[in-house]
Amino acid sequence: MAKTIMVVDDSATMRLSLKSGLELSGFKVECAGDGVLALNQLRGGVKPDLIITDINMPNMGGLEFIKNLRTLPGFRFIPVLALTTESQQEKKNEAKKFGATGWLVKPVTGPDLVKVIRQVLPGA
Repeated sequence: MAKTIMVVDDSATMRLSLKSGLELSGFKVECAGDGVLALNQLRGGVKPDLIITDINMPNMGGLEFIKNLRTLPGFRFIPVLALTTESQQEKKNEAKKFGATGWLVKPVTGPDLVKVIRQVLPGA
C-alpha cells in the first residue's frame, strides 16, 4: 500500500514538482497551499503518513502549521519535514521545538528527498 505524503507549500511550481517526483517514487501525494488549507484538509479526513512543509507561506507559515498540527488528535507523531530556503539555526530549533522531525534546505534533489523520507517513514 502506497504511503501518503502531504506537501504544504505556497509555490504551485514547488507543489507540482514535489508531487510529480514523489508519485514517480510510488507515493500518494496530497497538496495544500498554506498551513490554513492543510489544517482544513487534515480536519476533513486527509490522513498522510508524512508531511513536508515550507516555512515561509502566507496566511499560516510552516512553524505555526507544525505547532497547530501537533494539537490535532492523531497527528502528534506523524513525521514532519521542513523543506525551505531558510537555514538559520534558530529557525531549525524553533521547528524542532514545535515538533518537526527534520529540516531540509532547498534545493533538494528528488533522490535525496526520497532517501530522507525513507529514513523517517518506516516501510516507505
